[in-house]
Amino acid sequence: MSDDDYQEPFQDEPAPDDAPSDGENPSDVQSQEIQHSQVGALVPESVARGIFSTGAVVLNGQHEFILDFLLRMTRPHQVAARVVLPIAVVPRMIQALSENIENYKSRFGEPKLPDAAQPKPGQPQPQVNAEELYEQLKFKDSDMSGHYANAVMIGHSPTEFSFDFITTFFPKSVVSSRVFLSAPNAPRLLESLKHSWEQYQKKLNQPPPPPPPAGPESFDTTQF
Repeated sequence: MSDDDYQEPFQDEPAPDDAPSDGENPSDVQSQEIQHSQVGALVPESVARGIFSTGAVVLNGQHEFILDFLLRMTRPHQVAARVVLPIAVVPRMIQALSENIENYKSRFGEPKLPDAAQPKPGQPQPQVNAEELYEQLKFKDSDMSGHYANAVMIGHSPTEFSFDFITTFFPKSVVSSRVFLSAPNAPRLLESLKHSWEQYQKKLNQPPPPPPPAGPESFDTTQF
């Protein structure tokens, strides 16, 4: 991690005070407030090397955001890592990534794609719905449940950005997934996150739709 590593402070919610029920001795009822930080998170050997990603899909549902990091260097394209974030973490990640990109620019300049990879001005981006997109992706069954994280640490070097997704469960914080992106792709991830967050906010301001038929939850999709 570089000197510009940024980590959002998190702590577990305090445990509620339990009132003794009738017949209980108050001295037998214990309630403890737990304050816990992910600083010094354990990095399991299985995730220490991390994975490299060349793109991402951001899905937002009613209760969580899903980040599917892609590897597009082979055919079919592969989902290299899936990370599941609670809603409250997303705006914090947007802020942390925004600050990291600004720090990167002040040290190394604008992160740019090669000219051949730059989208042409005014060129429309193809719109693909989630069903069509995932029919084109290679996705191992064992990876579909993803890795949960309720904190993220972001760092960068001159060539790439690193993302340590962390679970801050007591008694030890653990890095559940480690992802690397080339520096020019970091702003693209930020734009995807912002767009997906705006979609989620718009859904909150709309009247609730009628209950859907029984089946899997629907997600809005943003990708780069």
